[in-house]
Amino acid sequence: MDTSAVIEINNVKKKFKGFELSIDELKIPEGFSTALIGENGAGKSTLLNILAGIRKDYQGEVSFFGGRYEGKEIRENIGYEGTDDFFLPHWTVKDVETVSKMLFDSFNSDRYKVLCDEMNITERDKAFSKLSDGMKMKTILSTVFARDTNLLLLDEPASPLDPLMRDKLCGMIREYIDAGNGEKSVIFSTHNISDMENVTDYAVIIEQGKVVERGFVEDLKEKYVMVKGELADESSKELVMNTLCGAAFSSYGFEGLCLADDLDKLAGLDVAIESASLSQICVGVMKKYTKLR
Repeated sequence: MDTSAVIEINNVKKKFKGFELSIDELKIPEGFSTALIGENGAGKSTLLNILAGIRKDYQGEVSFFGGRYEGKEIRENIGYEGTDDFFLPHWTVKDVETVSKMLFDSFNSDRYKVLCDEMNITERDKAFSKLSDGMKMKTILSTVFARDTNLLLLDEPASPLDPLMRDKLCGMIREYIDAGNGEKSVIFSTHNISDMENVTDYAVIIEQGKVVERGFVEDLKEKYVMVKGELADESSKELVMNTLCGAAFSSYGFEGLCLADDLDKLAGLDVAIESASLSQICVGVMKKYTKLR
């Protein structure tokens, strides 16, 4: 699919002790919801912090919105949600509203209050530090969605939420994008892609600080398939291990993710081919690059 990019990343590197985020080239399509998927420590939060301007100690180039905005306009057009020390611990829901109005021209207090009601944020006089993790996240999301922006950067937004609120979050993301006529985009990180699959248009899989797979979900589902089958002998097991991503074996046979173009390598084996979900694709690709054993 030929689309414009909301963000272009070139030769971005950030080194830590024992870890390096290194992205040679990555274009995030504009007008879609993009999921950053990977293990703990893969580099998702580091990348989002770089995109949000929180972390500036990196090498490389990042450009936004195809050059349509500059300076303060870029900040005004980006909404960011992070989980670490997002608000001062003594702030209440009302304090968050007051500060947000001071920081962002497009913050809409009426919209903020409506979102607080819709997400059932009841403890509005309690200090932020005293709220549950789920209530903290709902408050943060209320501030982000109460602004008029063209890009949202969300770091594990679904992690502390209950199933109903996760479903509502997916609806909020979809409504946000649909209202933009192709100019609003969302980038979110996640561990549990199955909860967010129905709102994911584009996926970027990160392992060990590198982008190992990317693409529109429908394209990835054409690129990969799930294969199940029985092993004839030990040599067929070696063939399966060399062909599939993260093949799992049991007394009943094997299953795993396979590139559709590699299916002919399994000719002669008794196999069944099934469509792969995004979750299965991500797990299979991650198994190929993980250091877990």
